[in-house]
Amino acid sequence: MRIEPRLKPSKLMVWLSPVLSLLLTAVVAMMLFASAGHNPLEALVTFLTAPLVDLYGVGELLIKAAPLVLIGIGLAIGFRAGIWNVGAEGQLTVGVIFSGYVALHYGPAGGGWILPAMIVAGAIGGMVWAAIPAFLRVKFNASEILVSLMLNYVAGLWLSWLVFGTWRDPAGFNFPQSEPLAPDALFPVLLEGTRANASVLFALVAVAVGWVFMSRSFAGFQLKVTGLSEGAARYAGFSVNRAVWLGLLVSGAVAGIAGVGEIAGPLGQIFPNASPGYGYAAIIVAFLGRLNPIGILLSGLLMALLYLAGDLAQMSLGMPSSITGLLQSTLLFFILTTDVLVQYRIRLRTRAGQGASA
Repeated sequence: MRIEPRLKPSKLMVWLSPVLSLLLTAVVAMMLFASAGHNPLEALVTFLTAPLVDLYGVGELLIKAAPLVLIGIGLAIGFRAGIWNVGAEGQLTVGVIFSGYVALHYGPAGGGWILPAMIVAGAIGGMVWAAIPAFLRVKFNASEILVSLMLNYVAGLWLSWLVFGTWRDPAGFNFPQSEPLAPDALFPVLLEGTRANASVLFALVAVAVGWVFMSRSFAGFQLKVTGLSEGAARYAGFSVNRAVWLGLLVSGAVAGIAGVGEIAGPLGQIFPNASPGYGYAAIIVAFLGRLNPIGILLSGLLMALLYLAGDLAQMSLGMPSSITGLLQSTLLFFILTTDVLVQYRIRLRTRAGQGASA
């Protein structure tokens, strides 16, 4: 058996593979529900629709989708250039640290400048953390995948050290959490009766800006050429090192802003686990959306629905808390598998040396 590249991959299947991946994931979900003693189809319908039965559920969907879409857009820019940043979780966390410092030290004094300063600080924090794998890739050809992944754990330990130490709320009954952020350090609520806040708008802006950048700008064209062939990019006079810096710094900046949206939005204070894994889930969002901003918006809403449905499944269906992560990883597996089959074919060789392909 040998895997060979297809001479002309089907453009239709490139776009249909996410749909096929979703259907296969739904089949796996029904099998899990059936194994737990539920009617598989009814449980799947409940799983996907119950979180959105009221306006509050819609608001929860929006605030969970916002960081996923925001980070997914940033990652897609780098992925198109062949820059594989898997450190968005750490960049989000450092964005929380930088913006949290501004909120805790200057927020109580009040002022309309606090929230904009937090956004800038969060973006800078994410860029600083993303600059580490960028520098090591450019100077020493170190793998940005491994470096950015390991930095996720460093960032998490840094935040835990702060929240368990100097940032711990003295009136918090010894729980690992900071003081509640001042009102001037919080995003205003968009929908009354929900927790949906103005951070949702950042995701919509990111979709528009990301589409213009990737589809209509010369810099976006340079990144695309670099991702297709570094040799062709160099021949055309495009700097590969510049693409590395741009891809990582942009994704780091938006991940840091997503961190601001968490502590200045639904959380309202700082916890050791400020993110439930948005930086990792956004990788699935980016690939499920075909690295297209509109597709990322839709896949971000779907992934947010999985988060909400996972919480509901624990209460109404008696499923374990790991159901969300299990379905997310299953979806990623099917996306990668179908993408491989779209780009490559499996050739089976017989003893006589003849082969058949699929």
